[in-house]
Amino acid sequence: MKQRITILGGGLSGLLIGYRLKKLGFKIQILEARNRLGGRISTVLSANETPVEMGATWFGEQHINLLALLKELGLSYFEQHMKGTAYFEAFSMTPPQSIDIPDDNPSYRIAGGTSSLIKVLAEYFDKEEVYLNQQVKELDFNNDVVMITTDHRSFETDIVISTLPPALLVNSIKFSPSISSELSDIAKSTHTWMQDAIKVALVYKEPFWRNKNISGTLFSNVGPVTEFYDHSNYEVTKYALCGFINSGYSQFSKAERKEKIISQLERLLGSEVLGYVAYEEIIWSEESFTKDKEQGNTFVYPHQNNGNAVFSQDYFNNKFYISGTETSSHFPGYIEGAVFSANKIVSKIVNYL
Repeated sequence: MKQRITILGGGLSGLLIGYRLKKLGFKIQILEARNRLGGRISTVLSANETPVEMGATWFGEQHINLLALLKELGLSYFEQHMKGTAYFEAFSMTPPQSIDIPDDNPSYRIAGGTSSLIKVLAEYFDKEEVYLNQQVKELDFNNDVVMITTDHRSFETDIVISTLPPALLVNSIKFSPSISSELSDIAKSTHTWMQDAIKVALVYKEPFWRNKNISGTLFSNVGPVTEFYDHSNYEVTKYALCGFINSGYSQFSKAERKEKIISQLERLLGSEVLGYVAYEEIIWSEESFTKDKEQGNTFVYPHQNNGNAVFSQDYFNNKFYISGTETSSHFPGYIEGAVFSANKIVSKIVNYL
């Protein structure tokens, strides 16, 4: 009889692990603390049903594991629109420069939004296999059966696989017996991808920038916007601009942020910017199940400890495994890293059992 496996986290890694192991005959449970699946993949349907990416978005030809998964699941992707004038704003006292973006290393987006990947994987599970709004509080490995306690109920299982950000894992869950100090220390100082990002999007009825031969791409050292891109959909029937702003702007109110963003974009792209029909934003540091509050204001370098060997070990006599994009030795922090880590842990489980 195949063992019961419980996966902590219903993001891409968690769903892909569950998808592959269920196909191999294992009994699967997925516990997700949020009220939705996807984790840091979040495609929001804004005004006019325009899909805008508030989380993971871009990938490249070097991301071979993700490309293989898209092919396996029958999902299409398309090249990020970069044609036309792009701008670089180096200093506040000098006008923006027009720049050319090389087309020899294109980025891609998933048709229908990155969440299409989550939706396809989620459809493979039955209702009794996926539990939302279940924040895990304790893992007890003292007996043959692992006991999982959430803020609402308890679960029994044989094996636990965590796909949570490592810092969040060790600071929000009580382990019995305690985990090693090495794992705890490294996990606490591991960078969580997107944890300080602020993404914003503006939706339009028409792509005014394309009509002016502007790519929609801009980079700025001035801010608040630091990177912005054309975010029209695959069919080029829905139109938006989307990107990142400086994380320091989290101190402002939403209204203040929006005012500063619109002012900058109007200066760079023209008065047509004012004709937006919707504004979307997400501050990932305020997302309870992304950034670990215990890290506080401690500075963690981008990708710090990502892919550390401590995450490749198994614990509690092969009853506990760690996965997720931060644990990947291959493109950690990216969608590719999430896929790679999921594939690796599945191989490990299968080889062991």
